[in-house]
Amino acid sequence: MTDQQHKKLSKFLSLILRHDPQAIGLTLDAQGWADVDEFIAKAGAHGRLYSRTLIAAIVRDNDKQRFKLSDDGRRIRANQGHSIDIDLALQPLEPPPTLYHGTATHFAASIRKTGLDKRSRQHVHLSLDRDTAVKVGSRHGAPLVLHVRAAEMHACGFAFYRADNGVWLTDAVAPEFIDWPAQG
Repeated sequence: MTDQQHKKLSKFLSLILRHDPQAIGLTLDAQGWADVDEFIAKAGAHGRLYSRTLIAAIVRDNDKQRFKLSDDGRRIRANQGHSIDIDLALQPLEPPPTLYHGTATHFAASIRKTGLDKRSRQHVHLSLDRDTAVKVGSRHGAPLVLHVRAAEMHACGFAFYRADNGVWLTDAVAPEFIDWPAQG
């Protein structure tokens, strides 16, 4: 299998587990878990061929660690990024002093006005390091990395969570908690 084919299958898995399980008639439980065998059968019925071995490779090799298999390997879910209602059962955690948000420069005016909101997702996604934020922002155009004063937000009562893949999550970031780069 080529890298391009592997990437295409990973993207389809992400679409189904994060946004649209009904596209193939898949049922997720309240925490976003899907039965691996059911996914394989239903994806196959829609022309997408997966095996347990391929799914394990996608989970293992995904550069963003988007997916997780249950300990027994019978269930799979996305670690974060859902636009459907899922309870990841994450516990609130004290964040580091600063987290980073990668976006595109063309969103700057809107963010300056309203801050960061989750839009169609369940949470705003924040990175522990600037390099990751640059990669995220680059997906949508010229990258802009915002510094979020997470510890200050937390002290004001805002909740933070960390997904299994290390992505930090919160409901929203008000403009007053965002530090802008000199060119932003």
